[in-house]
Amino acid sequence: MKSDFLEILHERKSVRQYSDQKVTEEQLETLVRAGMAAPSAVNRQPWFFFAINDRVLLDELGNRLPYAKMLLQAPAAIVVCGNMERALDAWQQEFWIQDCSAATQNILLAAGSMGLGSVWTAVYPATDRIEIVRKVLILPSHLIPLNVLPIGYPDGPQRAKDKWKPENMMWNKWQ
Repeated sequence: MKSDFLEILHERKSVRQYSDQKVTEEQLETLVRAGMAAPSAVNRQPWFFFAINDRVLLDELGNRLPYAKMLLQAPAAIVVCGNMERALDAWQQEFWIQDCSAATQNILLAAGSMGLGSVWTAVYPATDRIEIVRKVLILPSHLIPLNVLPIGYPDGPQRAKDKWKPENMMWNKWQ
């Protein structure tokens, strides 16, 4: 397991090809714990997670979601949902998206630190994708799926992209 956080951060990559090596329930729980360690507005923690290791469910999601075909190969997945029963009220309700996104990033970084790979496949706000995940996982109406994260061991070497672009940064104020 890597211990240097900045190294883990800069080596993060979107993994779309997986070996057939199994991911354990303990590993999935470790990833969900990492997600739950994320910050959230007013500490409401408006998230709910589904750890999936059932091949039938993975295949159904992979066959039905247009940009998640890698689920057909991945041995596991985590679905990050917003729990509207825990979300803030009125205009602040939309903070659930940021909170669940922070949880997602924690999971992606934790996966890399454990030698696993993952990729963020978007569900929300695409209503057709939301309905697919709702039907497959039999979600109650207060849970809104944000994304599906295939989880597995990368199949072969994959490289992180260098995304540093100095032109996307400015000091102090617009000049």
